[in-house]
Amino acid sequence: MTPMSAPVSSDRPFLNRRLAPFGTTIFAEMSALAARTGSINLGQGFPDTDGPAEIAEAASRAVLTGLGNQYPPGPGVPELRTAIASHQQRFYGLGYDPDTEVLVTAGATEAIAASLLALLEPGDEVIALEPFYDSYAACIAMAGATRVPVTLRPHGRTFALDLDELRAAVTPRTRLLLLNTPHNPTGTVLTADELTAIAALAVERDLLVVTDEVYEHLVFEGSHVPLAGFPGMRERTVTISSAGKTFSFTGWKVGWLTAPPELVSAVRSAKQFLTYVSSGPFQYAIAQALQLPDAYYEGFRADLAAKRDILADGLVSAGFEVFRPQGTYFITTDITPLGEKDGLAFCRALPERCGVVAIPNQVFYDDKSAGATQVRWAFCKKTPVLEEAADRLRRL
Repeated sequence: MTPMSAPVSSDRPFLNRRLAPFGTTIFAEMSALAARTGSINLGQGFPDTDGPAEIAEAASRAVLTGLGNQYPPGPGVPELRTAIASHQQRFYGLGYDPDTEVLVTAGATEAIAASLLALLEPGDEVIALEPFYDSYAACIAMAGATRVPVTLRPHGRTFALDLDELRAAVTPRTRLLLLNTPHNPTGTVLTADELTAIAALAVERDLLVVTDEVYEHLVFEGSHVPLAGFPGMRERTVTISSAGKTFSFTGWKVGWLTAPPELVSAVRSAKQFLTYVSSGPFQYAIAQALQLPDAYYEGFRADLAAKRDILADGLVSAGFEVFRPQGTYFITTDITPLGEKDGLAFCRALPERCGVVAIPNQVFYDDKSAGATQVRWAFCKKTPVLEEAADRLRRL
């Protein structure tokens, strides 16, 4: 039997040109490196413990009793949509109709993809805060739009947004602002004053806004304030979040968005041709999770704050310049005090040097030089793991 070979019709590459620059994600590369070397993986942002047992049991019951084992409703099961709307009202005083203003997605990543595919046309410009989560650039490219980065720059021990730079980035072609707060990877939480200015700019220039708020319950200093609550913003904002980060079930891939009916309808039109539906039984479990008492959310935040401090102190002792995050579960460091200049080379060599894996921030930048010496570390791990990682890093 003749072996099959790939069809060859021309010199044209198989991967379309919009995705050609992206290739394999840095997360896959560094996680594979961690596995190959037996290193502690502080690269990819997933916990090493599961979320509440009662929520896992709720998922098990759903499977065993036939809840969600077949296709759930396209917008998401009613119980979850109602719980999402109640969550927005409970924590932020934002009222949404669960029937027309809530859409359940396969994680926040699909919510971002569906939003950008639905709302953008080729030639549109999208402003995103740099450094940005790598799916942003890929989704903007798939939509045929152009990304315009506005860089968060080191300012003291944090990263700051230059509002003048943001305003200057808006052109007649700007269609949408893509914001992430709390911000991955820098840990910056935009202030009420910054959000007020962003809202005023969006209203003035009639811009749509997509906000990625998956770390909304991981703010250690101050509080998270959704942009949709500012004057003139509810009708132009798609607010995205998910269960993965808040409840430590990242593999369940249950995300959602809230927005006015016209925006939800537009995004759903794209979403239905991506996954159509997903995570049926898990949707029922997350509906229960969103109703957990305040004590859960407070304990979760306090636990991660303590872990942040363990790793941050260890990184300081190892000689890094540390930007202690206000939110998320990532710490950004600068490797310059160690005599290093290339974060990518540093991260690739780190497992052999001391048995720890991290992520080079330069992959989150269009301007690679802006993040060349920055490295990101995840602290959503067990305390003994973080303590061991800190000890290993002191070898540097």
